[in-house]
Amino acid sequence: MQSKKNLFSNKSMNIIPAVDIKNGKCVQLIQGKPGTEQIIIDNPVEVALNWQEKGAKSLHLIDLDGAFGDKRRNQSVIGEIIKEVSIPIQMGGGIRSKEDAMTLLEMGVDRIIMGTMAIKNPLIVQELANEFNSNRIIVALDSKDSQVVIKGWTEKTSKTASQLGKLMEEHGAGYILFTNVDVEGLLEGFKLKPLIELLNNVNIPVIYSGGISTIKDLEKLSTTNVNGVVIGSALYKGKIKFDEALNLSNIK
Repeated sequence: MQSKKNLFSNKSMNIIPAVDIKNGKCVQLIQGKPGTEQIIIDNPVEVALNWQEKGAKSLHLIDLDGAFGDKRRNQSVIGEIIKEVSIPIQMGGGIRSKEDAMTLLEMGVDRIIMGTMAIKNPLIVQELANEFNSNRIIVALDSKDSQVVIKGWTEKTSKTASQLGKLMEEHGAGYILFTNVDVEGLLEGFKLKPLIELLNNVNIPVIYSGGISTIKDLEKLSTTNVNGVVIGSALYKGKIKFDEALNLSNIK
């Protein structure tokens, strides 16, 4: 199945609400750790539609059970979200093979997010980009202590995000999703330097995630060339009002 929507907006800093799914529910975890759920909402489809109605131009959908090893548990709700929403969806979690990636792309996910698999085997990025278009391929680079981590943030590589970002770009990735693991889910702000270093070393769009907790954080990001920002806990806890975030992004 071809993507049913066009390009993600790149004329402004795209504000991308996170819809993380675990056990069929929308949740928010602290630093991605199971058992740290702070937000639990029963109907992820309604959550996705609500963000669309509020003006979101795209959604960040993560299958947490897939990331933790059970990639089939949320298939029905994921399929329903894809069917019901009309804005672009970028999705990750449990993509461990080229076949997994192809299944989601053919289901109608607009962009897949690959992490460990892409870093371990960049040729898969190239193959998928050639078959489906680079614009549908996002590679996730999760950074901890200035090094990219893989396998659910449990294993460090010897490379920085800038080094791997350039490599992924050379292999056909259309986007980089950069997450600063040190601040993810803590609502304590973030450091701009690692993002700036990555932006200065790649030519493809970069989407940022991790630690965004206030409008001031978004104002900092708006001074960079970042393509978009994923926001989870801060939106669900009301620390950032979505309409204010949209207004800020539109005047970048």
